[in-house]
Amino acid sequence: MMMRRRITEYGTQLQEKQKARQIYGVLERQFRNYIDKANRMSGVTGDRLLQLLERRLDNAVYRLGFGDSRAQARQVVMHGHITVNGRKASIPSYQIKAGDVIGWREQSKKTEYFKIVSESLGKRPVPAWMTVDTGEITGTVATLPEPTDIDTTINTRMIVEFYSRK
Repeated sequence: MMMRRRITEYGTQLQEKQKARQIYGVLERQFRNYIDKANRMSGVTGDRLLQLLERRLDNAVYRLGFGDSRAQARQVVMHGHITVNGRKASIPSYQIKAGDVIGWREQSKKTEYFKIVSESLGKRPVPAWMTVDTGEITGTVATLPEPTDIDTTINTRMIVEFYSRK
């Protein structure tokens, strides 16, 4: 009979960090930078971390329903199909701000994928901090995401504790 090892506190913190990285598709170095940035911001570090991750352009594109997954949304962004305030944006980690309008490039509106997206738009719920214009196929960032708007099961306290070890 095999004995199961008890997971240490460090192990549970590591699992939580890895879960967050996997959900948002962020590499270790980028994630560490987000933690450092969240530490420098005022307010609860864990909440600020989630806010920074939610404000990534690839995540916003996913949340608006322009992609079926964050990975697909990242690819749509990287291939240059998305605009922010009318300007082409091809960097998935671009931090969106309140008032930004996320849309499609004119050339991209001719693609088969755009037709699929425009037909399925509005079927998936959009977070309270964003609005979607189904006619224009654009999304607007109404406000910055608050911790209550983010529907993830990530325990940010564990992540902050993991990175506070020295």
